Amino acid sequence: MNCQFTRPRWGAAAARRGLGLLLAFLSLGAQPGFGQALTALRAAGSRIINAQGQEVVLRGYNVGGWLLQESYILQTDTLNCQWRIRQGLLRTMPEAQVEDFYRQYRQHFIAKADIDFLGRQGFNAVRLPFHYDLFLTPEQRRARTAVIRDPRNDQQLTAYVEQLSRWYDQGRLFADAKNLEGFRLIDQVAEWCAANKMYVILDLHAAPGGQGTDRNINDNFRPLDLWKRRDAKGRLIYQDITVRLWEKLAARYKHDARIGMYDLLNEPHNLNASNGLSADNQELSALYARLINAVRAQHDQHLLVLEGNGYGNEYTNLTPDKLAVKDKSNLVYNAHRYWCPNTPEAADPNANQINLIRNLVAFRDQWQVPVWVGETGENSNEWFAAAVQGLNAHHIGWCHWNIKRVDSGAGLLRVKPYGSILTPEGRAALLRNVQFANCQVNRDVLAALTQPATQAPFAALTIPGTIAATDYDLGRNGVAYHDEYAARTDYRELKPTNHGGAYRNDGVDIAACPDAPNGFAVSHLTSGEWLAYTVIVKTPGSYTAALRLQPGATSGRLALRLNNAPLGTATVAPGAGWATITLTTPTLPAGQHVLRVLVEEPINQLGWLRFDAAPGGSGAGGQ
Repeated sequence: MNCQFTRPRWGAAAARRGLGLLLAFLSLGAQPGFGQALTALRAAGSRIINAQGQEVVLRGYNVGGWLLQESYILQTDTLNCQWRIRQGLLRTMPEAQVEDFYRQYRQHFIAKADIDFLGRQGFNAVRLPFHYDLFLTPEQRRARTAVIRDPRNDQQLTAYVEQLSRWYDQGRLFADAKNLEGFRLIDQVAEWCAANKMYVILDLHAAPGGQGTDRNINDNFRPLDLWKRRDAKGRLIYQDITVRLWEKLAARYKHDARIGMYDLLNEPHNLNASNGLSADNQELSALYARLINAVRAQHDQHLLVLEGNGYGNEYTNLTPDKLAVKDKSNLVYNAHRYWCPNTPEAADPNANQINLIRNLVAFRDQWQVPVWVGETGENSNEWFAAAVQGLNAHHIGWCHWNIKRVDSGAGLLRVKPYGSILTPEGRAALLRNVQFANCQVNRDVLAALTQPATQAPFAALTIPGTIAATDYDLGRNGVAYHDEYAARTDYRELKPTNHGGAYRNDGVDIAACPDAPNGFAVSHLTSGEWLAYTVIVKTPGSYTAALRLQPGATSGRLALRLNNAPLGTATVAPGAGWATITLTTPTLPAGQHVLRVLVEEPINQLGWLRFDAAPGGSGAGGQ
């Protein structure tokens, strides 16, 4: 899930201009249940409905990386997970200062401005991934920090588990709701979201002990301890603690309509025989039964999201007929969709594996339960748009991952690089850069999610004038551009969709290029690929078109078209250095048109196109 992106040129004014351009062309289509006062959600057969009986399709964003730091989001991959980040910080400052840094981090990473922005785009849901340690008291968190200082010390970890066990028996875990950071943050987010008519989905992202083997996700000290760790009394104490946490959450929010759903356990994974567990989800089924019963015992009828094994997708022994609970109402089955096909015909032979759209629909129809995609993304815009169109067509809600990433085009908001989190300068820059006002909106990602079928200008382009090659239109592969590899549909395929990884998140290959007007060029242009640009021809007439490019090892050829009418062809001699190739167009009519650059024979890079009035032509002078 780690993607490397070359740093773009930053500027608040430029970001505002770009966002304004996009919003001039985009408005999210009407969504069932959006724009009304929030009422409690419930399941009615395979649909989610509100108090008025209207279907509500939840489409929103995850605010991951905030209440649980995942290393790739912050570009701290060598540290691997939150506890290792904290461990590094503890080597450079006292524990009190580490706690203070995290308070500031939580204050700045997501704020009201971020939620308001999501609301303005028409999203109606926010999934809130959180770490269980936010519901610990300072004393209890200090006990966990002692393990972080020496995580390989089994005696230290055992002492922590036994301390948790005593606190559990004494009723001291999650008991002081008024003063615990986790409850305060949920209350705050619920208030911000409700003001924007958005539901909050509570997501236990890092459960006590850890629900899998991936430390980045569940921040565990030992793999699968949620399923294996026993205290001195022989209890699966981490499971007891998880149940206690949801009891306390249910007691506090059972009448709160702002909370749309409880996502009981994020992405359980690698629960299998090779890890000493069952091969058919028996442990997961038993814990879900406990959690469902515990929430319902609080007279809480919130929708409960179940996540299957295998990162949230596989439901053997977890279907409604298999769950050992009396009240099977208001259950929602989840899928996490990454690096898989979006085509209607794609299907998994295991009917209980539901990350493919066809399986999702079949599972929903068979069991008459709502299904929801709690996470999706980590791909190109082409994949995003195809996924959204496919899910929307079946009235399946989704929640995109993720709102913010450092130096990444895959999130909605791009955070500027900040240096090292282990230095005072780096931390200060991080706290500054993550604030909404200092982030860049990835307009192409927003367009792919909110207007997946639309072609729209990425920038205001005029003739005469200079057109950056990278400022091709917003839209899908085959509509705004054509690239031979535009989306990753196999998790085993590690080939990047964007060679160069810069500027935009499409399948188009873009690399840093000082010779280009915006610092970037389209690269790896192969035969059959093309780019489309919505342009305004200010004055009719003939123009000289100059193409700034880097040839390849063999002869290349580019053709220009305006609304599919040929403008000319440029033959490019082999070479290594940059060159400018010119051709003279026929008379161009005034007004808005679509200019296309077609690659008939490959070249290495295209930086820009410049149109000036041809000698003796009637076009206005260039700029």
